[in-house]
Amino acid sequence: MSLTDAERTSFSGAYWALAAVVAFSVNDVVIKFLSGDYPLYQVMFVRSLVGLLFVIAIVVPLTGTLHMLATKRLKIHILRGACVVFANFCFFLALAALPLADAVAIFFISPLMISVFSVIFLGEYVGPRRWAAILVGLVGVLIVVRPGTSAFQIASLLPLLAAIGYAFLHILTRRIGGTENATAMVFYIQATFLAVATVAGLALGHGGFDTFDHPSAQFLFRAWVWPTLFDLGLMIFSGIVIAIGGYMISQAYSRSEAALIAPFEYIALPLSVAFGLILFAELPDAFAMSGIALILVSGLVLIWREAAARRRAVLEGPNRL
Repeated sequence: MSLTDAERTSFSGAYWALAAVVAFSVNDVVIKFLSGDYPLYQVMFVRSLVGLLFVIAIVVPLTGTLHMLATKRLKIHILRGACVVFANFCFFLALAALPLADAVAIFFISPLMISVFSVIFLGEYVGPRRWAAILVGLVGVLIVVRPGTSAFQIASLLPLLAAIGYAFLHILTRRIGGTENATAMVFYIQATFLAVATVAGLALGHGGFDTFDHPSAQFLFRAWVWPTLFDLGLMIFSGIVIAIGGYMISQAYSRSEAALIAPFEYIALPLSVAFGLILFAELPDAFAMSGIALILVSGLVLIWREAAARRRAVLEGPNRL
């Protein structure tokens, strides 16, 4: 059933977005907590297996039937899944070495990357104000990362790579979003995760490559470890939370306009600062906080300008986004 214009401009989707952001933030905390004792591929294997089963057992019955998973664009789904796997692996490896707030803030350069990629791959138009917002966001990232100083960490590049992967995902979603349903997109992402985690586990599970002294490298190459009951519960919880979060964010964007929903995703920034302080005793210094603020402002400006451009495009006709 399609939604009316009045329904799409209401705040009904905002509640779904808020809940999804909390779910994703909680998942980040769980991954960071587990990163010191288990390999990433093991956490991802359990998480994706649980997530896939959750989609099949819960999401599919709620939204339709198994026929919804049928697709004629399997290659695009696999490519989207690869983008998500790349983005998540890079981001979670960063969580093992960086403060939570820093990793989340750097990752939020993704809206900037999406704007740049929309010009390159979709031929969309980006005006001078949006380019200025992109520049401000890049300055914010440089402030947080601090290249060339003693505070710089090589792991700071991982959230940047994650943002690039997420931006490619967004571009691919724009291409197939009109023909593919959200349930199918979530299913194939989880299936790709499971496949990659299985292969990685078979290749790295023996721990023979765990010869590095860096938290991110150890998180990637550590040998398979039989988890405690509590930690296994956290992995299962992560799979359920991420599946629910994915469903809720798809509901948010289907119920309300993107321009109304996207700003709510930035609540992840203050949440990451709060969780980092409360759970990991991490507090960004004033320098880093100023960079986080610039990234936040630039992202919100980009969302506002894109919404304004889309309204003009509807009224005027030409595709001048």
